[in-house]
Amino acid sequence: MGAFSLDIHFFAECALKIFLSLVSGFVLGLERKSRNQNVGTRTLILISVSSALLSILSYFLADPSLCGISVSGDPTRIAAGVVSGIGFLGGGAIMHHGLNIKGLTSAAIIWTDSALGLAIGAGLYLQSLVVLVASVLALLILERAEEKWFPAGKSKILHIVFENENIDMKKIKAIIKKNGFIISDLNVSYVMASKQIILHYSVKAPREDDFTSLISQLNLAGKLSEFSITN
Repeated sequence: MGAFSLDIHFFAECALKIFLSLVSGFVLGLERKSRNQNVGTRTLILISVSSALLSILSYFLADPSLCGISVSGDPTRIAAGVVSGIGFLGGGAIMHHGLNIKGLTSAAIIWTDSALGLAIGAGLYLQSLVVLVASVLALLILERAEEKWFPAGKSKILHIVFENENIDMKKIKAIIKKNGFIISDLNVSYVMASKQIILHYSVKAPREDDFTSLISQLNLAGKLSEFSITN
């Protein structure tokens, strides 16, 4: 009867750990889906609950009194394997998108999600809750702070063509900066036959998509022929 009670207690504790890991994966998954990212709720739930199960398994195998057989082991070995393996899964979320690298935050969330699962599986409930709350706050609040303080976040190529050759380059640069762009490099081409000046600016662009004001100001600075912003 005592052994049976122990089994029921152990099962209930494991079920609680897996449920809490499911909740943490679900919360992080909702945050990713709200931003239309590839990593979603199902992926993060599976990572979290499987990490919790592997954490439980490592302690289960290391304690013969739990499994009823004479085995012993190091409870850190499985956790170390999870930490190594999750790096490959996180790497799959990182991709190049033009001049920008996307997926770093999703990869970090995959890593955090796995750590939460391992910690919950080890019974570190309060610590896991603190990390989960801190992660969600960082994802929700810090993004707004970054948009306010560092609005120019994406690397882009600003392509501008003027029909007239007599343009004020300093004025063009000032207009671009005034509209929230951060200039990192400039390439200039000149077409002799048509007397066109082609400017290629490497910039950090603001997150907004409406560049009507910038186009109007550039057109006043010279006879604007072409304008494009590309990744």
